[in-house]
Amino acid sequence: MTPKTCLLIGAPVDSGKRIQGCLMGPDAFRTAGLADQLHALGLETRDLGNVVPAPLRDLPGSGKVHALAETVAWTEALMRAARDAMQAGFPIFLGGDHSLSLGTVAGVADYARDQGRPQFVLWLDAHSDFHTPQTSGSGNLHGTPVGYITGLPGFEAFPDLPAPVPQENVCLLGLRSVDLEEKQALAATEISCHDMRAIDEHGIAAPLRDFLARVEAENGLLHVSLDVDFLDPSIAPAVGTTVPGGATFREAHLVMEILHDSELVTSLDLVELNPFLDERGRTASLMVDLTASLMGRRVFDRPTRSFAA
Repeated sequence: MTPKTCLLIGAPVDSGKRIQGCLMGPDAFRTAGLADQLHALGLETRDLGNVVPAPLRDLPGSGKVHALAETVAWTEALMRAARDAMQAGFPIFLGGDHSLSLGTVAGVADYARDQGRPQFVLWLDAHSDFHTPQTSGSGNLHGTPVGYITGLPGFEAFPDLPAPVPQENVCLLGLRSVDLEEKQALAATEISCHDMRAIDEHGIAAPLRDFLARVEAENGLLHVSLDVDFLDPSIAPAVGTTVPGGATFREAHLVMEILHDSELVTSLDLVELNPFLDERGRTASLMVDLTASLMGRRVFDRPTRSFAA
């Protein structure tokens, strides 16, 4: 994977849930030295600043759904930004809560369609995010992106999908908090689902390599969406949806190194970082380190950091 240019695109989305703070995420990634780390790997890097949401539209009453109009506005803007960025290089979307992926994945998939290539998505997350606005018990739209990008009904308020991602082209890795309704819905799909029990029993490399083999065989483009809560909260506390039992430091870096070796990844989301909940920037720094591993740095090359007082 030798991208023409790494494009850092801030997406300070904070409308997908009620716990505030993710709007500070893009600046936290910048402060943690993401651009410097990419430059050190010899990669041309440009920071395009932050995306601005589209104008709010009048929408019918959304009931329990939180901040529908705001999230739709972000989706419209990020869909355009992602499609445009794919023409210029390797976009890295700095979130922002996971509802930003409603737009980023839709945009990169639109680009893939124009190239005549299938879009694949690797979802690194404790949650499946397979709800719709109607099925979400919380009404938080950060739990709906996989439903939207795969074309589930119930997203009439959102932009029409120019290129839905086929269910069989989605892999959910690291699951450990999935609602019963989502479990039942996922069971009726061709989405690949790998929870932490399966990873504990069989390791994290095998299912990932199986999925990457399919991407390669079909000459696909691969979007990776990395949620902070994919990681165990003991190493990544800065997220409002902590779930014990997540990926360890080494497992997470192994995933990134395997992805780099595959040379298949074409775009990336970094989501759900809430700096207000962090401990001296340790989560932001870990996410930056993981991004560097994805882009070619081996874990034994990482600089030693101390978070002691």
